[in-house]
Amino acid sequence: MSQKLLLSGNEAIARGAWEAGCRFGSGYPGTPSSEILPALAKLGRCYTEWSVNEKCAFEAASGASLAGARSLVTMKHVGLNVAADPFFTQSYTGVNGGLVVVSADDPAMHSSQNEQDNRHYARAAKVPMLEPATAQEAYAFTKLAFALSERFDTPVMLRVTTRLCHSDGIVVVGERVEPETACTPVKDPAKYVMIPGRARQRRAVIAARTAALGDAQSEYGVNRIEPGDPAVGIIAAGIAYQYAKEAAPEASFLKLGMTWPLDEVLVREFAAGVKQLYVIEELDPYLTESVRALGLT
Repeated sequence: MSQKLLLSGNEAIARGAWEAGCRFGSGYPGTPSSEILPALAKLGRCYTEWSVNEKCAFEAASGASLAGARSLVTMKHVGLNVAADPFFTQSYTGVNGGLVVVSADDPAMHSSQNEQDNRHYARAAKVPMLEPATAQEAYAFTKLAFALSERFDTPVMLRVTTRLCHSDGIVVVGERVEPETACTPVKDPAKYVMIPGRARQRRAVIAARTAALGDAQSEYGVNRIEPGDPAVGIIAAGIAYQYAKEAAPEASFLKLGMTWPLDEVLVREFAAGVKQLYVIEELDPYLTESVRALGLT
């Protein structure tokens, strides 16, 4: 039975994880991500804990995932620096239960010591990345992230920013659904023990996974073309999409929900239908460089 709730982006992430059957949540408190775990804990039926740092939080969630439990780990952008070692290796080992990594970036440094752009982490680690633009999408994308994680045997990054984390929106929610997979450890050293010889073999698996992710993007409906004035075409994702939509509502838009890997077919299709192409984003020219790499100007 569905109902409408007024939720912040962080509360929506917690609700999405809970409905997806998340059984383990860990993190290190850092604004703008701090409210996710307390909101998840209040919902019940999911063990949650603060860790002494982000690396320990990631490794705890990793252990729960490898034991078969759907797991969520949360941190702010600088926290992923601390957790980078297991984050990169988890891309090689894959998962058992779904593993979702929330990276909460902080453009304009409202509560942070730097303004780094963690979208680069997803590309470097070859981990799929979802970027919601509303509280409703934060809820829905979290549920989708668990499904993607288990289907493609990979951790999934949910990248959010301060404005989304701390703004409220109407979210249509449902009920918790327990995943079919049991919480049972799987013994597979060739997959989970990353000594160099095994890691080299897993590298080929990552390449195949990336290609499969790109091919399957159209199935999930997270990227969409919004027709408008063909004189101006705007590519945007996350909260930057909201800014651009407010500033230029008459323009044609390509709204991206998955920003790694990039849906190259859809980007080319959109670019071919507009006279001038713009990319609107915060922080680094991450999407701009990805579009230019396709030979588009």
